[in-house]
Amino acid sequence: MMGGQSKSDSGGQIKISFGYHCNNSTDDSGEESDGIDVRPGSKLRRANSSFSCLSGAALSANATLANTNICNGLFGAEILPALDSPTSFRRIPSSPSFSKLDLLTSSFQSSLSNLSCSPSSPSELAEDNSSSLRSTSAPSRCESFLNATEVKIAGGAAGEDRVQAVCSEENDSLFCGIYDGFNGRDAADFLAGTLYETIRHYLGLLDCELERESKVSDRVGFYGLPYLEVEKSCPSFNQRVLNSLELALIQAENDFLHMVEQEMDNRPDLVSIGSCVLVVLLLGKNMYVLNAGDSRAVLATYGEGVGANSDGRLQAVQLTVSHTVDDESERIQLLKNHPEDPSTIVGGKVKGKLKVTRALGVGYLKKKSMNDALMGILRVRNLVSPPYVTVQPSRTVHEISSSDHFVVLGSDGLFDFFNNDDVVMLVHSYIQRYPFGDPAKFLLEQLVMRAADCAGFSKEELMSIPAGRRRKYHDDVTVMVIILGMNKRTSKASTRL
Repeated sequence: MMGGQSKSDSGGQIKISFGYHCNNSTDDSGEESDGIDVRPGSKLRRANSSFSCLSGAALSANATLANTNICNGLFGAEILPALDSPTSFRRIPSSPSFSKLDLLTSSFQSSLSNLSCSPSSPSELAEDNSSSLRSTSAPSRCESFLNATEVKIAGGAAGEDRVQAVCSEENDSLFCGIYDGFNGRDAADFLAGTLYETIRHYLGLLDCELERESKVSDRVGFYGLPYLEVEKSCPSFNQRVLNSLELALIQAENDFLHMVEQEMDNRPDLVSIGSCVLVVLLLGKNMYVLNAGDSRAVLATYGEGVGANSDGRLQAVQLTVSHTVDDESERIQLLKNHPEDPSTIVGGKVKGKLKVTRALGVGYLKKKSMNDALMGILRVRNLVSPPYVTVQPSRTVHEISSSDHFVVLGSDGLFDFFNNDDVVMLVHSYIQRYPFGDPAKFLLEQLVMRAADCAGFSKEELMSIPAGRRRKYHDDVTVMVIILGMNKRTSKASTRL
């Protein structure tokens, strides 16, 4: 919606609920294969799916101004309507000759140029982030890991949250993003409109680098990596993928803050708007996880990895770090970074304003000029040594095995009512009873019942409370459940669960 209109969830229904079933892929010989195709000279492609099903759902509690007028309204008018699909996956073209996402990115770049808010050189970005990054542009013509002739996309907004999933049947890749916005939805909208494409861009650059290396290496398995490294799941390759994901997030941060600087005179509220970020990318056997903030990825596994017991029971293993002042290591590091500021943490919040220590946006806690754009009590007093919040993510890669059952991605609203073990137990019991059901939607229904019980309401009474007022009883909640590896529930592809 445009023009600052408030979009309310009058009935409290779960309006975002989508699902996907994967094909049961086979190789050229007709037999099932597994992992990354690493034959010399080949491009990165998935030989078989390491996931079989995806379920996503979201429920709003906040009444947010869904105006998305940043960048002259381009996001609200063109980009987000082209990407949102809240109830099913839908196909969009993504080819070198005609890519809808490429066109949107080109249009976005043109709009940035008109606003004069794009950095003029990579060195300017380096001054803010100690990393040399390219300004936003259309993806490289080098073939990206995520490039495909056709992809399917689903997602949408629930209150200040945004959820996004992009799946390719051609190369069996899966991208999932949960963007938990706060103080408004502009930052989450920005991530939904740009981050996937920015990641495609940086993975394309890595693809080019690996291709160049393969031409000068004597004995290579894949993109210049020795066979020995490939057999060990390519630790150096994995780190380079994680580096690319992090560079894409830092690029998104710079682009967003540059736009905020251009528009904060007319919309000073933009300096306080931010978003937590959770990204999961499945390529081959590897699951790459990136997070900044307090959203979580929780793995359900029977394996013997870190955090798993050896008694044969399904275990919950958290793959992310919760970046809040409640986390001891985060709190200690924050205080260490600001030794001259006795008011770094006030009332259990960063400068008395924010629980999370890492997030995209929230420029008023990162730059004095943005803090000065606020008036009166909204302005942070004694901003001694910014930045107090960083977008620096935690990152990890997990090699999916036959012992891994599923992974649950959720914004912090889910974990206000359930711990990691609760979540794993609920999903596991549900998919045992309903193997073709919708576990993400089931989790939200369980959360609503628990929230209603805590408030002394019936489920119907709680859900009848309008968004905004209902925030008193629960947060915006976004959930995705990915069924992994050998736990295939179907061999037929569909666009709905």
